[in-house]
Amino acid sequence: QVQLVESGGDSVQAGGSLRLSCAVSGYTYSRNCMGWFRQAPGKEREGVATISRGRIERYADSVKGRFTISKDNASNTLYLQMNSLEPEDTAMYYCAADPSRAVYCSWFGADYNYWGQGTQVSVSS
Repeated sequence: QVQLVESGGDSVQAGGSLRLSCAVSGYTYSRNCMGWFRQAPGKEREGVATISRGRIERYADSVKGRFTISKDNASNTLYLQMNSLEPEDTAMYYCAADPSRAVYCSWFGADYNYWGQGTQVSVSS
């Protein structure tokens, strides 16, 4: 059974940092695309960052230069380092796995089969 469990969400002030973790079990995630998505109240879910099998990273324009996605294949853990947080980053953050892609990762959440339960990030001004 595939399980993705996020952690690391918190309430911080603008300019602060957080590191989100996503522990993956039941799935060899290192072979395929993984992504972080977020959804703020009243808004649609949006892609934040993706990482391919070969560790090619992609970022939403809104987080480029501030967020970094990474993975530790030995521990089956996906990370999202978030620096210089802004109130606009407030959202529920989800990690997701796409078993059908490995090189060119999709930006669409509908392409990801496995999802975690989410972790809340709140940034105050």
